[in-house]
Amino acid sequence: MARGAPELTRGWLASLAHERRLSPHTLRAYGDDTARFLSFLAEYREQRPTIAMLRKLKPAELRAFLTQRRGEGLGARGVQRALAAVRSFFRYLERENLASGAVARSVRSPKLPRTLPRPLSEVDAARAIQDAGQADEPWLAARNVALITLLYGTGLRISEALSLKSGDVPLPGSLTILGKGKKERSVPVLAAVRDAVDAYARLCPFDTGRKGALFVSRRGLPMSPREAQSLMQSLRGRLGLAATATPHALRHSFATHLLANGGDLRAVQELLGHASLSTTQKYTEVEGARVLAVYDAAHPRATVK
Repeated sequence: MARGAPELTRGWLASLAHERRLSPHTLRAYGDDTARFLSFLAEYREQRPTIAMLRKLKPAELRAFLTQRRGEGLGARGVQRALAAVRSFFRYLERENLASGAVARSVRSPKLPRTLPRPLSEVDAARAIQDAGQADEPWLAARNVALITLLYGTGLRISEALSLKSGDVPLPGSLTILGKGKKERSVPVLAAVRDAVDAYARLCPFDTGRKGALFVSRRGLPMSPREAQSLMQSLRGRLGLAATATPHALRHSFATHLLANGGDLRAVQELLGHASLSTTQKYTEVEGARVLAVYDAAHPRATVK
């Protein structure tokens, strides 16, 4: 190669970061998937990968790589991501006039099992907010209540909630959120959410400055997603909630409960920042499945064969 595989990979990942603004987590995953593919190809062909080799890539070779990854225990979603990474890498090579991406496009992506979101019930969401106030320090109790109330009351992703700054308080009537793909959306903020966040801000003993993180750890450092996961894990144990009761489940709960109470599907799509309406439609199926479960359990003829 005039440019080696490492250099090409770095250029590709840099273009993804700059043009598509992918998250560091996705960039690491894509980089790892493509590195594994190039390593597989070197072993398969028994020679170091070259541009000439990539130009002559065969569908069977790419399928063999995906089969190997499956054999290593990677699930359908992981295999789908690995294929997406390789396709993206070949699109970059195609754009640089180095190789065609036709072979990568020709290999079918594995079908994913259809799963529905797992929201909390309205009762359990309320219980989680109330129980989050059990902490050994008043300011931590207020922080936990504020975070859970914010996630459930706005449908924010945990990364979006933790990106809020101290200068954002007092929260306005609506927040402008920079979500996935650097897409902006406007999210209304309920009075109950504003009150909970205000209460936490008054008690927080750390001054992080207007540009510092709003939600902080015991030591005054920005609160991490892992800490939020730990908070929900504690709530699951105390309240007997399902293992699916995670910070993201509060976002699912926000959407499901809005639709169950007459919310407009398009409006919920905008509030969540979904690019596709079909993604939001899954929440209507959650409610439909719940109604059928209630029917099967309660109707006197449901158990008659």
